[in-house]
Amino acid sequence: MTIAAALAVPATASAEPALQAPAAPESPTPETQLPPFFLPTPDQPLPDYAQIEALASFAPAILGAAAGPTDVAAAPQADLLAQARALLENSALPDQVKSTLERVITFLDGSGGGGPELPPADGPVIAQFLYPTIGKGCISDSADSVGTALAVPGPATLPPPGPPAGQAGFVFTALGTAPIAQVQEAPLTVTWLNLDNRRTGTTELTGASNINPDGPATVSAIADTGPGRVLAVVSGSITTQSKEDPAAPARTCGFLPTIGTVFVP
Repeated sequence: MTIAAALAVPATASAEPALQAPAAPESPTPETQLPPFFLPTPDQPLPDYAQIEALASFAPAILGAAAGPTDVAAAPQADLLAQARALLENSALPDQVKSTLERVITFLDGSGGGGPELPPADGPVIAQFLYPTIGKGCISDSADSVGTALAVPGPATLPPPGPPAGQAGFVFTALGTAPIAQVQEAPLTVTWLNLDNRRTGTTELTGASNINPDGPATVSAIADTGPGRVLAVVSGSITTQSKEDPAAPARTCGFLPTIGTVFVP
């Protein structure tokens, strides 16, 4: 970001008031490109919608259990966790879906880790959300978008301006879509809960960080989670606007909720 130098006004003995230097115009937010490890490979197959629906259906229940007493093992949370495990063992869900749900449950009850952290040698530690999500009709009337979400524990430089220590950044990208529109009809949000300090909140994801301004649509937010194990759910809609055809109507589509876990040191 270029900062204009201040203009000095020389001292004068005249009775006339000295001229004031014009205010320097604010520079636009510089464009930010995510490093390659933030996005899946282009040839990644489209996730199975039914499997994503099965995973997404657990999001409200998991957050409801996490929002209970500090001791998650106390009733009724213990009953909820036991029922979820029984469902996983007896249902006909694919093994991959069962494995993902089991990872969420073990994170919730404290017997698991902080999620799939990916620490590249030359970038920030990131925690990919546990599964990609799907937005129906996000690219066109007949083309869906794969949505990917990730969390970045602070201190880090991404997403801009970067989460400080004790906070977490969240980034969501709708692959294959046009750029983010200025007005979001039903914005994506991240609802998060710190299992260790019981702090919770819902934070809107926006395009203020100017990530991928030419597309795909990417939104982000920084949340004051405090240190600890953080459980998060990203849900809502995204509105895009074509740059090639500015007269075209904006397109809004909803994404199934996706669940993420991250440890904030």
